Amino acid sequence: MPRLLLIDDDEHLAAPLAAYLKRFDLTLESALRPSVGLARLREGGFDAVILDVMLPEMDGFDVCRAIRRDPALAGLPILMLTARGDVMDRVIGLELGADDYLPKPFEPRELAARLQTILRRRQPAAPAVVPPENGRRLVFDGIEIDLDRRQVLRDGAEVELTGTEFELLALLAGEPHKVFTRDEILSRLRGHDADVYTRAIDILVSRIRRKLEPLDCIKTLRNAGYTFAGARQP
Repeated sequence: MPRLLLIDDDEHLAAPLAAYLKRFDLTLESALRPSVGLARLREGGFDAVILDVMLPEMDGFDVCRAIRRDPALAGLPILMLTARGDVMDRVIGLELGADDYLPKPFEPRELAARLQTILRRRQPAAPAVVPPENGRRLVFDGIEIDLDRRQVLRDGAEVELTGTEFELLALLAGEPHKVFTRDEILSRLRGHDADVYTRAIDILVSRIRRKLEPLDCIKTLRNAGYTFAGARQP
């Protein structure tokens, strides 16, 4: 049963939410203070973290940054809870490495669905967006994508990607030189969601590019979308 940690200073939220998520075979534990939450995460055993933006001691963005900078936690899925309609919070969270976001107040069923989605991305199976005929490994000049292990190697060195970053890279690399529009990427990765905006895709691509430097394999086609420009190796 996946084990989740909620970092939120609302002491009335954890108990009813834990009871609800248990119906979906999700175990929820909680920490009211960021320092306590980070300490518990570093003890290990958690499969994802639900992180509020507004926190005492340090805000959720600082906590997200600390998680992504910790080698032991860098791949941990993060779902951030943001103020309703605050697009800037969402942009900042995605830029710092959050996998998803949900505005408050939220419906518990939607939270459960989003958690199940980011947890599936972490499973060691080939992403559904990559056709089976493409095989289990995508090998290009300077980069290798192992779909079973969900591992990316750049010149033999492992690249740490979040679940969403891996899904996007696998999608583009699975069909090299095909141009994907932002809307198509959103639809293929998570299904159509009116609450998702295309700026999120630009942020994800920017993050992947930084991690793959000096490789320059993801190209932007102005007013069209993105394409993977690498040459597939046998």
